[in-house]
Amino acid sequence: MSKSGFIAIIGRPNVGKSTLLNALVGEKIAIVSNKPQTTRNRITGVLTREDKQYIFMDTPGLHTPKTKLGDYMVKTVSGTINDVDAVVLVADAGFPAGDIEKRIIKRLTADEIPAVLVLNKVDKCTPEQVGKAIEEYASLYDFHSVIPLSALKKDGVEIVLDETEAFLRDDTFFFPEDMLTDQPERQIAAEIIREKILRTTDDEIPHGTAVTIQTFEEGDKLIKIEADIICERESHKRILIGKRGETLKKIGTYAREDMEAFFDTKVYLGLFVKVKEKWRDSSFNLSDLGYIIRKD
Repeated sequence: MSKSGFIAIIGRPNVGKSTLLNALVGEKIAIVSNKPQTTRNRITGVLTREDKQYIFMDTPGLHTPKTKLGDYMVKTVSGTINDVDAVVLVADAGFPAGDIEKRIIKRLTADEIPAVLVLNKVDKCTPEQVGKAIEEYASLYDFHSVIPLSALKKDGVEIVLDETEAFLRDDTFFFPEDMLTDQPERQIAAEIIREKILRTTDDEIPHGTAVTIQTFEEGDKLIKIEADIICERESHKRILIGKRGETLKKIGTYAREDMEAFFDTKVYLGLFVKVKEKWRDSSFNLSDLGYIIRKD
């Protein structure tokens, strides 16, 4: 009899949820950045080992929303919790539990959701800080287990798999055994581009951008991809393009390198920058860009 389980990875922004997901499945399927609120959609990572299939769902960082896009991200977290067998709560081991963590724990308590606590970034903490965090969180909720680790260094990741195995139930596999993610290739390409924007530009620019794939044509030896980068201001467009197009060229070069590694073929990538003012607060634009608010 095979076993399967749906497990949500939740927490505040920038605690390493996407890094943990990538480490768990063994491939980079979620973009990562040192900037908060990098993840906008629920991203499913699938790991199949012999008769066990772990289905991890990376979620946007839980925060107090200031735009309709923020509302979408928070509702995505809430909706994901409704759909899973268990939760992995990721927190920074170097900080005490804040309002966001306590809000998550309140939801876990109310719905009696089993959970593992991952205290990430222990490589940046003292043993005293880690011990204090373990003691505090243990007083807030009866976690199935508490796991200090470094997702970036993949130190302790196997323990997460060992502990979450308890949440798998007797069931058929939901995905093919060789499948790593349910993301369409177009979405993966868009996310790779957005990651390079996050890494190449500063401050407010990345959070006011979105990427849409206009062309995705697969040939025998080449994939042709054309994408629009959407921003909110003409001044942002100028920054994204850069002097003599240097910034946009850099974004494209970095993105193409990752795409060729992921798709295992040559990629032609064309990027175009367009302005849609206040798109993050427009229900029409959000829907047009693929951010569909769930009704539940």
